[in-house]
Amino acid sequence: MSLTIETIRKIEHLPLEQALEALASVKGLRVAFSTSLSWEDQLLTHYIFSQNLPFRVFTLDTGRLFPETYSTLNATKERYKKNIEVFFPKHRQVEQLITQKGPISFYDSLENRKECCFIRKVEPLNRALKNVDVWITGLRSEHSENRNTLSQFEIDETRHIVKYNPLANWTLEEVKNEIRKHNIPYNVLQDKGFVSIGCQPCTRAIREGEEFRAGRWWWEDNSKKECGLHA
Repeated sequence: MSLTIETIRKIEHLPLEQALEALASVKGLRVAFSTSLSWEDQLLTHYIFSQNLPFRVFTLDTGRLFPETYSTLNATKERYKKNIEVFFPKHRQVEQLITQKGPISFYDSLENRKECCFIRKVEPLNRALKNVDVWITGLRSEHSENRNTLSQFEIDETRHIVKYNPLANWTLEEVKNEIRKHNIPYNVLQDKGFVSIGCQPCTRAIREGEEFRAGRWWWEDNSKKECGLHA
C-alpha cells in the first residue's frame, strides 16, 4: 500500500495529533516510527501510544548509549505500558571491528567513524525498516544545515520508502512546551546541554552559541555530521 498525493497534502496541513490519526487510517499501510528517545521522539511516542495508533515503535541500541538513555527507555515503557522494539547490531560485526581496530577507532578518521555508525546503527535500522511503507522520524529542519530544507514527506531513495517528518517545521521551544504540557518523560541529559544525544563516546554537551548538533562527533567538520541513518 502506498500514500496518494492527495492524502499527503491533507496530512501536511493537519495538526500533529490529527495528522498521525489520518496516517493510521490509511488501510494496509505499514508504518514504523524510529525513536532515539530525544525530546522530539518522546513527543511523537506520546501521541502514538496515547492514541493507540497501529504503528510499530522501535529504537536502536548501539551498545554505547548513556545510562540516562536506558533510564528514559524504561520510564517510557512504564508510563505507557507499551512495548518498544529494540534492535541491536550484529554481534559478529562488532566483535570483528573491536578486535581489528580497537574500541575507539571512530576518533581516528571519518571513514572509521562511519564504519562504526554503519555497524551499530545503519545495518540495524535497515533490518527494522524491512517491509515498511512509511518511516516516521523526529527530524526537524532546525537541527543542522544539512536538514534546513527538510520537508514533512520525502522519499528515502536508499530504502525505497516514504519518510514522514511530522515535526519538520517545529521549533525546539514548541517541542519542549508540549513535553511540559503532557509531562512526558525525557532524557535528563537534555537539561545539561546534551540536546542531541547519540552514543556516549561521540556526544558532548553543547556550549553557548553552538548549533544544535555541535555536540555530536565534535572532532569532525560540521558539514559531515551525519551517521548514515538519514543520508
